[in-house]
Amino acid sequence: MDVSGHEEFDGLVLPGGVANPDYLRTVPEAVAFAKAFFDAGKPVAAICHAPWTLIEADVVSGRTVTSWPSLQTDLRNAGATWVDREVVTCEGGPNVLVTSRKPDDLKAFGQAAVEIFKR
Repeated sequence: MDVSGHEEFDGLVLPGGVANPDYLRTVPEAVAFAKAFFDAGKPVAAICHAPWTLIEADVVSGRTVTSWPSLQTDLRNAGATWVDREVVTCEGGPNVLVTSRKPDDLKAFGQAAVEIFKR
């Protein structure tokens, strides 16, 4: 699958909500685009339900993440370690992955994402 275009970006932010991530994970090109950032070692930040796309991309196994609580079983089934924290920065993989749970976590999520994207 052609995932051209990811080379133009230094990192990826996947926004949350329910409907958009649920739809995004059904679009093969979008899933491949997200996976390309992991393959290239580029930072990714995902909040709320956005990790659904990362599950579909098969990039969460062995990673420590957080998300909206209802995704914890999905993430664990995909091989991730799910924790209930405001923000998690996981460097235990091919790239740096920042995840957060919900809109109340946006300040911490934004700060952590900016830190990894500055590197």
